[in-house]
Amino acid sequence: MDIESVKREMKKKHHHVGQNKKTTIIQKKHKKKLLWFGIRFLLCVIITLLCFMLLKKNPTWKSQFYQYVFEKNFSFASLNQTYQKYFGSPIPFFDQLIEEPTKAVFNEELTYKSTKKYQDGVKLTVDNDLLIPSLESGIVVFIGEKEGYGDTLIIQQANGIDCWYGNVKNLSVKLYDYVEKGSAIGEANGKELYLVFKKDGAVLDYKNYING
Repeated sequence: MDIESVKREMKKKHHHVGQNKKTTIIQKKHKKKLLWFGIRFLLCVIITLLCFMLLKKNPTWKSQFYQYVFEKNFSFASLNQTYQKYFGSPIPFFDQLIEEPTKAVFNEELTYKSTKKYQDGVKLTVDNDLLIPSLESGIVVFIGEKEGYGDTLIIQQANGIDCWYGNVKNLSVKLYDYVEKGSAIGEANGKELYLVFKKDGAVLDYKNYING
């Protein structure tokens, strides 16, 4: 073998060694990135678990968590329903935070005699002390008095719409209960029931959600 051939062979070997070194360096970098990602993911899981444990044991923190999650228009009801649709169970850990779903007492549709536009929604004329069914599944995000509507219950529905039930009494649900569609949520106070439908703060036309 002549000198030129030897030089060519040496260059080839040197080139392969260089390539192998580069490949090894790249592989090490990828391994470090994967390792760092795994550590951060594990830390996130641990911190999340600790937070849920603390929330479950501390009523004050739990209440503040509810207010932040549910009262800031975070559509947890929709997220939870989607998760249940594909995985067959509530979102892990959150089922320990929210109340058990209320039972469908009679699973009837809302019945009324007449409708009339009222402020942001509609006034329904109903049977005296009508037992009110939830129009859709969702989470109770407000119970209290609203000006012009009296005692009011608001359910953040799974479809992302907040439904107000005004002029109600004898509620069978509590704040942050998960309510199934058709479940009895309370009674109308007399013969009038107010409904309002909102999404992201915007008022929706009630005619799209009830007949009449």
